[in-house]
Amino acid sequence: MDNKKLYELAMKALENSYSPYSNFPVGAALLTKDGNVYLGTNIENASYGLTICAERLAIFKAVSEGKREFSKIVIVGKDGNGVPPCGACRQVMFEFSPEMEILLYNKKEDTFLIYKVRDILPLGFNLEVDK
Repeated sequence: MDNKKLYELAMKALENSYSPYSNFPVGAALLTKDGNVYLGTNIENASYGLTICAERLAIFKAVSEGKREFSKIVIVGKDGNGVPPCGACRQVMFEFSPEMEILLYNKKEDTFLIYKVRDILPLGFNLEVDK
């Protein structure tokens, strides 16, 4: 799938954000290796520890439907620019797809910054690392 189309889907997902505490809506569009797309948005809670990030929601939706291998994810904020994943999201990404690409759109340059999960979490752990 084209990166711009994935970006548009992430922006669509952002519209469903429930972020009354931070006022920082986030949307994510996750592409599986077999071509399926899963969307996620952040959902906050007054008990902050119960909040879930857009990236993890998209990944958990995919995993709950049997998908375990991901090729890329686009993460966006309300201004349309990319939002880097938090540490918890990086670890969840590493669990399933350390080579997955994270695409962060830069509106000013009209380009994507692209990172591999392994590069932004060099000491992550998963079943492969623990063997």
